[in-house]
Amino acid sequence: MGRILFHTLSALLVLSLALLSPAISSAQESGKEPGRDALFHIERNKNANIVQYDARLGPNGLLSPKQPVVAYWVRLAEQGQVKELNWIQNKFAYGFEAKLNKDENTVKLEMVAIPDRTIMVGLVAGGYRAIADINGVECYVDKLFIHAAGEGISTRVSYIELYGISVNNNEEQYERFKP
Repeated sequence: MGRILFHTLSALLVLSLALLSPAISSAQESGKEPGRDALFHIERNKNANIVQYDARLGPNGLLSPKQPVVAYWVRLAEQGQVKELNWIQNKFAYGFEAKLNKDENTVKLEMVAIPDRTIMVGLVAGGYRAIADINGVECYVDKLFIHAAGEGISTRVSYIELYGISVNNNEEQYERFKP
């Protein structure tokens, strides 16, 4: 009986140490899912749900040729579930066209939400980042906030806010504009 208890406790100790290993905890702290780098998200005035945009990586660590960027709901107003955007949301609100430049391993994003702006996605210091002009300053994009009024098909965007960090001096940047 003592031997069984000893082996059980030993197995639990080994398992506990494995779970607390630096490799596992550093991956959890980074918030990165293997094969993806978080880029930015869109917040809205309607509720706490966000649309998250990630760079999708292939097995070689470069942008996936088939789908280099993905967007999906994170239902923070509910229980944090992840859900795909539907066709209408992709076509008229949160979708994008991604143009991959394989030679430079970059993506040009043309977003439905901000059609007059281009967001570039490229490798920066070992991870993929989204870069766009905010107030004429080249910035790493953190988030967009969309304020809209109305419901359903009569929804109209009142204004958009763009938040980021300057590529050159790490200063926070903010711009508010009407679409």
